[in-house]
Amino acid sequence: MVAVAVASLITGCTSTSNTAERASSGTVSPGSSATGSGSPATFAEAPCPQPNYPGDPSLDLGPTVVCGYLIVPEDRRDPTGPTIRLAVARAPAVSDGGGAHPLVYLQGGPGESALLLASRSLEAGINADREVIYVEQRGNYHSEPNLVCPEVEAFLTASVSEHFSDPAVEAQSAAATTACRDRLTADGIDLTSYTTGQNAADVADLRVAMGIDEWDVYGTSYGTDLALRVLRDHPEGIRSVVLDSAVPPNLNPMAEFWPGFAEGYQALFDGCAAQPACTAAFPDLAREFADTVNRLAASPITVAVPDGAGATTEVNIDGYRFANLVGILVASGPATAALAPVLIHQIANGDAVAGGAALASTAIPRPGVNADGFTWSASCPDWTAGTNREDVLAKAQAALPELPEAVLRLQPQLARYFDDCAIWDVGESPASARAPVLSDVPVLLLGGTFDGVTPISWQDALRPGLTDAQSVAFPGLGHTVVDQSPCAMSVMQAFLATPGAPVDQACVAQMAIPSFATTLG
Repeated sequence: MVAVAVASLITGCTSTSNTAERASSGTVSPGSSATGSGSPATFAEAPCPQPNYPGDPSLDLGPTVVCGYLIVPEDRRDPTGPTIRLAVARAPAVSDGGGAHPLVYLQGGPGESALLLASRSLEAGINADREVIYVEQRGNYHSEPNLVCPEVEAFLTASVSEHFSDPAVEAQSAAATTACRDRLTADGIDLTSYTTGQNAADVADLRVAMGIDEWDVYGTSYGTDLALRVLRDHPEGIRSVVLDSAVPPNLNPMAEFWPGFAEGYQALFDGCAAQPACTAAFPDLAREFADTVNRLAASPITVAVPDGAGATTEVNIDGYRFANLVGILVASGPATAALAPVLIHQIANGDAVAGGAALASTAIPRPGVNADGFTWSASCPDWTAGTNREDVLAKAQAALPELPEAVLRLQPQLARYFDDCAIWDVGESPASARAPVLSDVPVLLLGGTFDGVTPISWQDALRPGLTDAQSVAFPGLGHTVVDQSPCAMSVMQAFLATPGAPVDQACVAQMAIPSFATTLG
């Protein structure tokens, strides 16, 4: 999901589309999708972005990668209207795949850049024996136009020193979202066309436009929601599907964000209790965590965090930010989860410099990278449908009864989702967009036991409709497991080799949860 993109990158590109040609071509039902086949989509090769990301050569795609653009209608209900361009990168197999099917890679968020994050999975060996095709979804970093919101980034950066629950900060947040929406719509961008349904039709079109008869589909986080929509609505040419940290279309994440974090917290507390050193250092970690959330909700603290250049950043730690930080640390992988108990303990006892630095690294975005506008256009129609603030709060309070209402009224990851969606004003998707997925295509479900962002329990909403699915849970891993673990990568590759066969989980049995730190330094 949106949250654990905290690792990433920088600057966006500007659209080369002619604003005058981007006049809205009519409304589109949020979540609606075209049939992938038959729409006027074309693919043309083009040079790969160079640099892929300014100032960071480690993110360059490399000399063997071939790039191009998929050109599709912005609004599929008006195929003669304005078109948009989706960047695509093709990484060839390192070794002869012996006719292995290509794998299309669907990044999460919504709003994360597939091309900027491609180097991570390539370094992990995802293209060892097959071509991998990275799709920059509509509205994202290298696609044209992109829906990056510098107004929102500026707000998030400035607000790190402010009490996030303060009404004045709430007003600043609303003003930033409004400013981004006004700018994008003034540029002629039809925000109702950047939905998951339209996105899924793009993926289906890409396979046809590239002349691929059959491929495998990999999705991570929100990319699993997208992969499932493609499987449900455009199943042609899909050989198998891998879902890494699954988001079922028929489950509403808005109502499940805090219950999911509750699962992540509990995994942390149980893991600490199972390690003698951790439980000796932090004998009641759950109580210390809850007490600290409540205390910081009533009386936030501010800490000066060194920035490495001789200056400092003032970081405000309130109850919401502390609870959100812990959930993200646990979900981000073994290295950060291992630090969570000692950071909880230090902040609880007034030593907040390390915790403040961790908070700043997660709360301050890298400029120009995440397409916040696409985040809202894609998720708001589905995730606000059929629910409301009070119902979501009730579920949060049932899952985390010891945390204060002021904290639970904000959402993990994107705190003011209801407010932002009301401002974005793209309506709600039809019920058909949120229908369960029914398929006999082989599916592999992967998840980490420490993932509170898309917990393994969410897979329960999928299993009834997937008649040829198998699940693998990886002890101690968090969100998006394939990039975190050679074992997870090998399990996925074994599945792709023979999708109908049970995967060998021998390496999973050798895994353990992280060894928790009891001190820093």
